[in-house]
Amino acid sequence: MENQKLVNFLNQLLSNYFIMYVKLHRYHWFVQGRHFFQLHEKMEELYTRFATDIDEIAERVLMIDGKPLATMSKYLKEATLDEANADDKEEEIIQQLIHDFAQIISEMKQTGIPLAGELNDEPTSDLLITLQGQLEKDVWMLKAYIAYE
Repeated sequence: MENQKLVNFLNQLLSNYFIMYVKLHRYHWFVQGRHFFQLHEKMEELYTRFATDIDEIAERVLMIDGKPLATMSKYLKEATLDEANADDKEEEIIQQLIHDFAQIISEMKQTGIPLAGELNDEPTSDLLITLQGQLEKDVWMLKAYIAYE
């Protein structure tokens, strides 16, 4: 299949989004600190958006004749992000999100968008650019949030 590298990238992205979806739930449940109410609400907003994005990515894989991954074991194997493995404090949570979002952005810019461009796959490029823009805004806002800590 001519676009197998792109399908593989999208499945990696899908896996990372599932890892983030679970991680954001964990942070939503376990966040502690003086900003609990704001962060609890923000994590819910983010995991709700990630759920929508997961569906968009999986449907795009199907549209380009691929097969999206659909098991946790495969997500864990293909993801480049790590699971949350500690009950982090609010500053650690924010720093981890900034790191994870920046990693996803970098992978999209370095691999996904160029692969879609090589195939003249504008809809996939558009999806990736949209996701990149959302994550860049998240990084900016998270950095601003901790700037005065």
